[in-house]
Amino acid sequence: QVQLVESGGGLVQPGGSLRLSCVASGRIFSINAMGWYRQAPGKQRELVATVTTGGSTNYADSVKGRFTISRDNVKNTVYLQMNSLKPEDTAVYYCNAGLTYYSDSYYLNPLDTWGQGTLVTVSS
Repeated sequence: QVQLVESGGGLVQPGGSLRLSCVASGRIFSINAMGWYRQAPGKQRELVATVTTGGSTNYADSVKGRFTISRDNVKNTVYLQMNSLKPEDTAVYYCNAGLTYYSDSYYLNPLDTWGQGTLVTVSS
């Protein structure tokens, strides 16, 4: 009933840039926080950045000054602009959203949901 779809991943050289997008669709009543997480091979999933409905942001120390998270509340979309990429940024990046959606009976239900992930590879 609700879907998050990421796009924008790919292969980039060290020092390069990429912009990830994540669109939420379905029977959405409201979206609270949205964010990006990443999981590198052999490692646990970790927070990259989050943004609230009001635009307050939070970043992992490892990406501060290089990555920028933003959102378009009308389009139910969150973005991650990644600059000065490093090989250690290589990972599958996942979109996350905390939201409220309509059930089949039009009751409102909370949901914490994830996208399918998009691979970012930083390599020369």
